[in-house]
Amino acid sequence: MNPDDFADRVGAEKSTEIDRLGSQQLLVALTGADLEPEVVLTASANSERSAAETFAEWADGSDDARETFERLADQERDHYERVVAELNEFEPLDSIDSMQAYLRGLDDDISRAGGLVGRSLVGNRTLLQVVNFFVNGADERRANLFRDLRADTRENVEDGTAVLAECCADDDDWNRAFDVATETVQIAYDDYADTLTEMGLDPKPIC
Repeated sequence: MNPDDFADRVGAEKSTEIDRLGSQQLLVALTGADLEPEVVLTASANSERSAAETFAEWADGSDDARETFERLADQERDHYERVVAELNEFEPLDSIDSMQAYLRGLDDDISRAGGLVGRSLVGNRTLLQVVNFFVNGADERRANLFRDLRADTRENVEDGTAVLAECCADDDDWNRAFDVATETVQIAYDDYADTLTEMGLDPKPIC
């Protein structure tokens, strides 16, 4: 494994889960089927806030990748502030989702970089559905906002592989990062699937 094919191999390994996370049912799961703009924005703001806090924690506990994680924390804080600016009021959640809880339990740069790749692949698909939601609502300004956030998130895949290129010394390191990346995607998918199942919906069809 190497930086050039790492993300592609993660994506291939978890292609079914990533495809389903990119379905129209994703926003149903994230909003509890309350598909109003304020609810979608609130869910997005909480996601960006959680990511910023995760990256800030990583930066505090990192040596080799501190600069990257600090930059990502700043990026996610900017994302959060831009989304919150679209809301009339915002009450942040006290809890975090299962994926962020898993990411915060990672304690070395190789694992964290693998988690970053997995999280970014998930975020890319999530944000696509948010873009589509506002396009379908004829709200091009907000659609463009989330296009910007999605572009940054896609670039985070390369941030993760760049850290791995610096930190991975052998195949064992790359395999450990791969396992973390695929587990990150799996946790996000399981959370999504469990939520839909509890709502009486089938998570399997890809819309």
